[in-house]
Amino acid sequence: MKALMIQGTASGVGKSVLVAGLCRLLARKGISVAPFKPQNMSNNAAVTVDGGEIGRAQALQALACGIDATVDMNPVLIKPEADEKAQLIVRGQVVGKLEARRFREDRIGWLDTVLESFANLQSQHDVVIIEGAGSPAEPNLREGDIANMGFAEAADVPVWLVGDIDCGGVFASLTGSLGILSESESNRVKALLINRFRGNIALLDDALEWLEHKTNKPVAGVIPYLHLELPEEDSPFRHVTPSPLTPDSAQFNIAVIAYPRLSNHDDIDPLASEAGIKLRFIRSADELQPADLIILPGSKHVTSDLEWLQEQGFVAALKRHLRYGGKILGICGGMQILGSFIEDDGIEGGCANGLGWLPLSTTMQVEKTLSRVDRLSSLPASHRITGYEIHHGESDSDDSLFPFAACSEDKQVWGTYVHGLFEQGAFRKAWLTKMGFINSDGKDQTQRTMASLDLLADALEREICPDLLAPLLTAQKRNSQCSTTSSSAPLSK
Repeated sequence: MKALMIQGTASGVGKSVLVAGLCRLLARKGISVAPFKPQNMSNNAAVTVDGGEIGRAQALQALACGIDATVDMNPVLIKPEADEKAQLIVRGQVVGKLEARRFREDRIGWLDTVLESFANLQSQHDVVIIEGAGSPAEPNLREGDIANMGFAEAADVPVWLVGDIDCGGVFASLTGSLGILSESESNRVKALLINRFRGNIALLDDALEWLEHKTNKPVAGVIPYLHLELPEEDSPFRHVTPSPLTPDSAQFNIAVIAYPRLSNHDDIDPLASEAGIKLRFIRSADELQPADLIILPGSKHVTSDLEWLQEQGFVAALKRHLRYGGKILGICGGMQILGSFIEDDGIEGGCANGLGWLPLSTTMQVEKTLSRVDRLSSLPASHRITGYEIHHGESDSDDSLFPFAACSEDKQVWGTYVHGLFEQGAFRKAWLTKMGFINSDGKDQTQRTMASLDLLADALEREICPDLLAPLLTAQKRNSQCSTTSSSAPLSK
């Protein structure tokens, strides 16, 4: 088996996480493996080693493989901007706008592109684990499909179909999805997976027998509900509750404003993982307090989210927060909102006055900045900073403040273009201390991520039928490509 595709009965059933877990499992066995998602729709993106932009989930999956992320891993990325419009990114670069009314017609031309990227990965690795998008059983999306069965048929790859039992109705969703597929597509489904099961597996025995008899498909396994600290693809981080506070530790409150076009919310994950920090994503100005620090995260459509903040009454609430000595941090689009002016001739929206609390202005450029960051910080001390920048706007930044681009004269408001800024534990601890939280654990987020990936890989190896795993585990090993990782995390436990 050179490739396996994981498709799901719906969005959110765990496809991204299961692909990451399979990638980690194979990599730990010394197999050269790579992730692939033909088409992704997400505003959470990462910058690749070859200077392009892909979905954040594929960057996580590449980390699980121990390799650098490349544009071939997600050749088509759709980033929603406004109602019925999106930015279209092909092979890592912006190629134009996509309108919902022409989505089915326009995507037909992308099949050759995704097949070329898939072939590139196959030529470089023993196994490619492919992630579908949404569900393959959507009658309105079947014509011209490149994300699910349309791709699987064209590339001639086997499929495992995943359902989420934690949501309820998993047996109906699995059998119903198979019933909508064509005969050839249904034959391509080689096994079923049930994800996020809580309780005693013996309670499922009769139901699993019924499912196999009803579908004539083997159940590859029942994966338990796991508490994982992994970046979420489409929703803010559902982090594990940190360890209990010690009697002498003080709680630090962080409020993150979740405006409608929030992007790259995984920037917040390392803060959410800190014991002693209570972090909330909020949509109402009434929910803003209590807060020691308020974060304006990235935005895919800055002027629209700025207008939303004003309409929802956030400006007055933020001013009140500053009057009482509170701190504000803007990340990427959030920083642009905090500046004095946004000049935009139609790249994202239009020109607008910012909130004026940071001494910078922004000009939207046609050419998007896509760059990886690896340098020493100037503030609050010298620490290694790794991350990436991804933005259309160019701002008159103060390089002496790196990794920050600007700060207010009273040092209450800060802004940065660097995504992944808080992944580095030493920097995060120093910055949080400056903000007033002195109990940071200083742990690198990659350590937490790799621990969760290993926990997941252990569960998959334990729960998936060995006979179904065997074709993946017996793939030819290209040890020369598996000997190092793109991070400091080892490939084996």
